[in-house]
Amino acid sequence: MKSTIKLLISLGLVMIFLFTACNQENLLEPTLSTSKSFETGINTVEDLYALLIGALDRMTGVAYYGRNVIIYGEARTDNAFSNGNSGRFMTISQRSYTPDDGYVSGTWAQIYRVIANANIMIAQDPTKLEGDQDLANHYIGEAYIIRALAHFDLLRLYGQQFINGADNTLGIPYVTEYKGEDLTPARNTVDEVKQQIYKDIDMGLSLMKEDLNDDSKEFITTWTGYALKARVAVYFGDWQIAKDAAEAVINSGQFSIADANDYAATFSDKGTDNVIFELAGRPQDNQGINGLSYIYRGHNYGDIQGTQDLYNIFDTTDVRGPAGGMIGIDGSGRVRNIGKYPTNQNFDYDIPLFRYEEVILNYAEALYHLGDNTNALTYLNMIPQHRNATTYTAVNEDNILLERRKELCFEGFRFDDLVRTGHSLPVYNSAGLLDHTLAPGDYRDAFPIPQNELNANKNMVQNYGY
Repeated sequence: MKSTIKLLISLGLVMIFLFTACNQENLLEPTLSTSKSFETGINTVEDLYALLIGALDRMTGVAYYGRNVIIYGEARTDNAFSNGNSGRFMTISQRSYTPDDGYVSGTWAQIYRVIANANIMIAQDPTKLEGDQDLANHYIGEAYIIRALAHFDLLRLYGQQFINGADNTLGIPYVTEYKGEDLTPARNTVDEVKQQIYKDIDMGLSLMKEDLNDDSKEFITTWTGYALKARVAVYFGDWQIAKDAAEAVINSGQFSIADANDYAATFSDKGTDNVIFELAGRPQDNQGINGLSYIYRGHNYGDIQGTQDLYNIFDTTDVRGPAGGMIGIDGSGRVRNIGKYPTNQNFDYDIPLFRYEEVILNYAEALYHLGDNTNALTYLNMIPQHRNATTYTAVNEDNILLERRKELCFEGFRFDDLVRTGHSLPVYNSAGLLDHTLAPGDYRDAFPIPQNELNANKNMVQNYGY
């Protein structure tokens, strides 16, 4: 397999694969003409590889992991808020989004575009493609993992699984085919979405081979599949599934927790030993001033500001905090994410989506809920032991959430951690002062379904409260 992602593809097929949806009807499905092109345009394993590049490239879009989805997980919590420096993310931070909100509709659209690429790959018969059949199956396996991740992200953003007073069985449409005539999918239940996510992960793992895993960390591997399965299982409280999936990654021997001196390099270097999967960033298509670096730190942007509460939780020697230069105070007295997603002159940096440290924390949480407190405490303490931080004398939900907050802050995990464990959520004004608090299960914990989707899809229903 190729060791790096080529973001500028010379294949003529790229114009077919990376189509742009011009209206809601071709958001989830292609036009008939596009569908016909797919039928005749995919002939080799290299063509399949081009589709995979397209899916990964779309994941780096500003509306998805290139910025917005990560920010959604921070700016709605006690970690961060929007100061309105350039007017970005105010509706997210203030929890005032509506069905017409551009963030809400943009992310819905971008994630379904990623799913479209994955579905085109999954529909291919590898025996009819010219090239290595094992490699073709491996690529299709990657597509299954991408499809599972994308639907999981949609569910945690738009699903009502934790909303009080609502039909909390409502999930999102799980789209498994790419065909022109099916333009109005209904919402699957939360359980249906969850089970299909697990099914896609398992199918992906069955098609992939460890010896075909790419070494660059910029492609989906079997270990990404297991790490995703553990993440999903923790979210839903499926503790045995979480334990088994995390153990698969741990027992692989392929990864290690970054030492204190190497922690910052996780976010500036590529392919470090603690990274399981990261999205490639290249100067040619990096988001630049619209990316994570500038929204966290830019002079004319910098809308996402850390809270003083987050700043205060770190030990004076903890490399994840001020001591390690990861969090700091700018010239205006604002708390800033300094070390994660650092910019450089060429905007040439990757975005880690799965780190080994998250798997360790998922494993510790699963062990705790399964009653194995001794091993849960051992694994929980593995993280602070590598951060020059104080270890824990007891394992409980509060300590697990605290360590997750320290280790994963600014990476988009905090919102889901608070919601899935039934915590209230603070809402700050643009000055960083607490405005009010939302009780657990507030309807605004789920985004509204975009209005343009409702207008175009007779089978779609709106979320409770909107």
